[in-house]
Amino acid sequence: MFDDLTKPLADRVRPRSLEEYVGQQHVLKPGKPLYEAIATGKLHSMIFWGPPGTGKTTLARLIAHHSDAEFMPISAVLAGVKEIRAAVGEAQRIQQQQHRRTILFVDEVHRFNKAQQDAFLPHVEDGTVYFVGATTENPSFALNNALLSRARVYVLNALTPEDLLGVLNKALTDTERGLGSLAIEMDDKVKRQFAEAADGDARRLLNLLEIAVELAAANDSRMIDEKIAKEVLTGGVRRFDNQGEEFYNQISALHKSVRGSSPDASLYWLCRMIDAGCDLTYLARRIVRMASEDIGNADPRALQIAVNAWETQERLGSPEGELALAQAVVYLACAPKSNAVYMAYNAAMRDAKQSGSLGVPVHLRNAPTKLMKALDYGKEYRYAHDEPEAYAAGENYFPDELAGTQYYQPVDRGLEIKIKEKLKHLKELDRRAK
Repeated sequence: MFDDLTKPLADRVRPRSLEEYVGQQHVLKPGKPLYEAIATGKLHSMIFWGPPGTGKTTLARLIAHHSDAEFMPISAVLAGVKEIRAAVGEAQRIQQQQHRRTILFVDEVHRFNKAQQDAFLPHVEDGTVYFVGATTENPSFALNNALLSRARVYVLNALTPEDLLGVLNKALTDTERGLGSLAIEMDDKVKRQFAEAADGDARRLLNLLEIAVELAAANDSRMIDEKIAKEVLTGGVRRFDNQGEEFYNQISALHKSVRGSSPDASLYWLCRMIDAGCDLTYLARRIVRMASEDIGNADPRALQIAVNAWETQERLGSPEGELALAQAVVYLACAPKSNAVYMAYNAAMRDAKQSGSLGVPVHLRNAPTKLMKALDYGKEYRYAHDEPEAYAAGENYFPDELAGTQYYQPVDRGLEIKIKEKLKHLKELDRRAK
C-alpha cells in the first residue's frame, strides 16, 4: 500500500512553513521573541526544551528556512567531538564561499558530556554557527552553564488533543505527502481515541496512524474502525521518562497534593505514576517519607498505615497491592499535617554537623568500671522514674554549650495539640525548679 511512499508518514508531513506548524503559540505569536527572531531573520542561539514529538526539530528547520540559513543537523546520540569539528569546518566553508549563516542543530544535546558541549563555545562566540539544541531534559541540570549563558531557552509544551486532531486531519487529507490519495475513513470518535493515545506527541500519533492504515490494508479496507483502533492503541505508554524530568515532576505533584490535603489530586498523581509503570517499591518508600515529613506526630498512625501499605504491596504485588498504596495516600492526604518533627530533625542535624564533637555531660555518662566511677561518670544523674510525674525538672540533657536549645515545635493540629500541652507543662516544672 505504501510502495511509492518510502519515508515514514511523520517525516513526509513535517510542516514546511510556520503556517503549517501546529501548537506552541505561547512562543510563536507576534510580539514574542522567537516569533520576531524568525520574522526578521535575526538569529540567536537557542535551546528547545520539551517532550518528544512537540516539534523541536521541525521548528529548527523552519527557522533555517525563513532565515535563508544552512541547516546542519547532528545527533548527540551518534556524534562526538570529531563530528562537531567536521560540522564547524563545513560551516566555515559555507560562510566564506557562500556568505550564508549556518544553524547547527544538535538533537538530544543533553547526551553530550561537558567536553563535547564546551567544543561549541568558541564557534558560537565568533558567529561561525548559530547553535540550536533540542532536549527532553531540564537544561538547568543537563547542560553546562557556559552553554546556557549563550543560548536562550524556549519551553515547548506537549500538544493538546485539539492540536493533534489538526495534525491527524492534515495527514489524512494531504494528497501530496500524506494519506489523502488513499481515502482513509475514520469517524470523529476514533480520531479522538488516537489523539488521546498519542499523549501530546505528534510523532507518536502519526506512527500509530500509519500502523492502523497498514492493518486496514491487510484486511482490504480503508476504514479505521474501533476494532483496529483498539488493536493499535492497546498497551500505549504514557509520557513518564523514568528518573527524568517528568518522573520527578509527577512525584513532586503527588507529594504536594498529600501535603495540601487533597485526596483526589493525590490519587490522580498516584494513578498516573502507576499507569506509566513506576516502580511500586519506589512509590511505597516515598509514601512512607510523606507520613513522617508532613504528618509526623500529628497522627502517628499515618506512618504505620504507610508501612503496612508497603508490606502489603510487597506481599501481593500488582495489581492487588496498588490498592493498599491508594488507601495509604488517601489517609495521608486527609490526616492532620505537621512538619514539626521534620523541621526539628533538620535543625538538630545542622547543630550536630556544625558544633563539633561536644562532650557528653558527665552526669549522663555510663560508669561500668571503677575508673569511670572515680571520674564521677554518672554522678548526680537523676533517675526520672524516681521523680514526681516521672520527670526530673530542671535537668539538662544537652552538652553544656547547647543547654536550653529547642528544636521540636509541635503544631496545633491532631495529636500534637496534646503533645504541645504536655511539653508546656514540663517547661513550667523546669521554670519552678530553677
